[in-house]
Amino acid sequence: MSSSLGVLFRISTFGESHGGGVGVVVDGCPPRIPLSVEEIQFELDRRRPGQSKITTQRKESDTVEILSGLNEEGLTLGTPIAMLVRNEDARSKDYGEMKEKYRPSHADFAYDEKYGIRAWQGGGRSSARETIGRVAAGAIAKKVLKLGWGVEVLGYVERVKDIEASIDPLLVQLEQVESNIVRCPDPEAAERMLDLIENVRKEGNSVGGVVGCVARGVPAGWGEPVFDKLEADLAKAVMSLPACKGFESGSGFAGTYLTGLEHNDAFRAAAAPQGQGTGDEGLVTNMPETQAHVFTTSNNSGGIQGGISNGMPVLIKAAFKPTATVMREQDTVNVQRENTTLAGRGRHDPCVLPRAVPMVEAMVALVLVDHALRQKAIL
Repeated sequence: MSSSLGVLFRISTFGESHGGGVGVVVDGCPPRIPLSVEEIQFELDRRRPGQSKITTQRKESDTVEILSGLNEEGLTLGTPIAMLVRNEDARSKDYGEMKEKYRPSHADFAYDEKYGIRAWQGGGRSSARETIGRVAAGAIAKKVLKLGWGVEVLGYVERVKDIEASIDPLLVQLEQVESNIVRCPDPEAAERMLDLIENVRKEGNSVGGVVGCVARGVPAGWGEPVFDKLEADLAKAVMSLPACKGFESGSGFAGTYLTGLEHNDAFRAAAAPQGQGTGDEGLVTNMPETQAHVFTTSNNSGGIQGGISNGMPVLIKAAFKPTATVMREQDTVNVQRENTTLAGRGRHDPCVLPRAVPMVEAMVALVLVDHALRQKAIL
């Protein structure tokens, strides 16, 4: 089973949902990066269960332990950083029926077909608890990106079912995202989303939607030709998240409705950086102030052309399906391949989107920092 991601900045996650704990080993983090437990815990708190009335009520503090890779002054040593979060509130008895029956749209049947064995308690590695390691590693990636290149990665809930928010990815701030439990920076849309999620939860059902993410400050030149294109690696990383069923870069599928003249991002040059934004308002760039820089007057490419960043903000979207576990009886089969039904049990999110935001941010940051180090290695 592959549980690793990255080339120079490489992570390996470990642990099962109902085992002793989950965590990650980060290999390739540069030395002398100031890093605190609090910075990592902040991101884990955004991901943890039980944080609001619209998330699973499994009671986990998700307290992180840093086991290696830092000195007594809180600086990275350049050696592997191991982090562990212990499981505290697993209730395997809630999954007793799942030992013999496959949950519809879960990984249960597929895992059994592949390995001939599965961790039926909580889903094991297919559980969203595996993402704890990703988010912890993503916190480190964010810190390296910020200190080394001034890059900021920020996600937000853009749509829940058919309720869509109005968000400017160039201007949205973390405080706006964290201002409500849906993590949607559009207050009016967030209120309607919350009502929908609560109603669906009461019905024992679930809903999905879309998480948007922007990386501001990414310089031109990150990414590799052909198979390691930046958007290809971003797609693989984001699509590896539980419940993620779709990925878009830039204009995505909407771009297919445009002509080439409408979709093309016209290039312009300016004498000096003008800050964040597009067109005459400037862009995110790390080019020297004495060197003319290139920007585009639109950003349908989402900051990536030919698989390589072009200096504009990197824009992606991730589609998440409705949570597979619902509190209703469903048709299924058992391990003897007999038709049967399965009752809805356990503690699950009626909508994964609010907790998926830090997960998407983490995966984007992990890919970007890996490509940043790869680009630095060739210059």
